[in-house]
Amino acid sequence: MTDIIVTTTENIPGKKYEIIGEVFGVTTQSRNMISDIGAGLKSIVGGEIKAYTKMLHTSRDEAIERLRDAASEKGADAVVMMRFDSGSIASDMHSIVAYGTAVKFIED
Repeated sequence: MTDIIVTTTENIPGKKYEIIGEVFGVTTQSRNMISDIGAGLKSIVGGEIKAYTKMLHTSRDEAIERLRDAASEKGADAVVMMRFDSGSIASDMHSIVAYGTAVKFIED
């Protein structure tokens, strides 16, 4: 659903729209045990844990795609005021939520 516009702004220049309602895209992921061991060792010496950074980027992309799917199911053309939220579940899982307001374009 890449044709659904997703923006963090309230307005889309040149577009008028009606509000459909809130939409969400959620994903929860975890790394495998080998990555967790590597991350534990890296935490001793400090620095970026690239496996986790990659997981978070992948999670963000998945959450946005699910947000677009949810907006499309409601007949939306775009999502405005998109935001992310995240949290940990247990010690080895991370959840990312993309949320915003689904809107439908209207003609003048």
